[in-house]
Amino acid sequence: MKIQTGTKEDRTFIREQLIAYNRQHVPKALYEQTEELCFTAYNEKGECIGGITASYGWQHIHVQFIWVSDTARQAGIGTRLLQAIEGYAKEARCTKILLDTFDFQAPDFYRKHGYEEYGRLTDHPSIGQTQYFFVKRL
Repeated sequence: MKIQTGTKEDRTFIREQLIAYNRQHVPKALYEQTEELCFTAYNEKGECIGGITASYGWQHIHVQFIWVSDTARQAGIGTRLLQAIEGYAKEARCTKILLDTFDFQAPDFYRKHGYEEYGRLTDHPSIGQTQYFFVKRL
């Protein structure tokens, strides 16, 4: 056996193999609908001042990124972006929303909006920092 650095094609192959395996164990209906999501907020000048990206699949939403510009923070934009994702999730009959954040980002913001911490990774991304994992059951 030899282990070596893989190629882009190897990455694709490995991903496809795991997806094929998962499909043997997860109901087919969960694979039928998937979608990449993005909601954005713009100011009066037409400048993007915030946004949220997520993916939909397996009856849940996975929030990847939520960002609000420094000049627009504390104005309720983050809340409205989160509400947009939650509205989509409810219409799509999702059972939960998953996301993660760091201690220097917004764990209290998510707690305030009904998200429950289900895990944390200490000393990540560096010593003294923490990554939090949250779920909101719908």
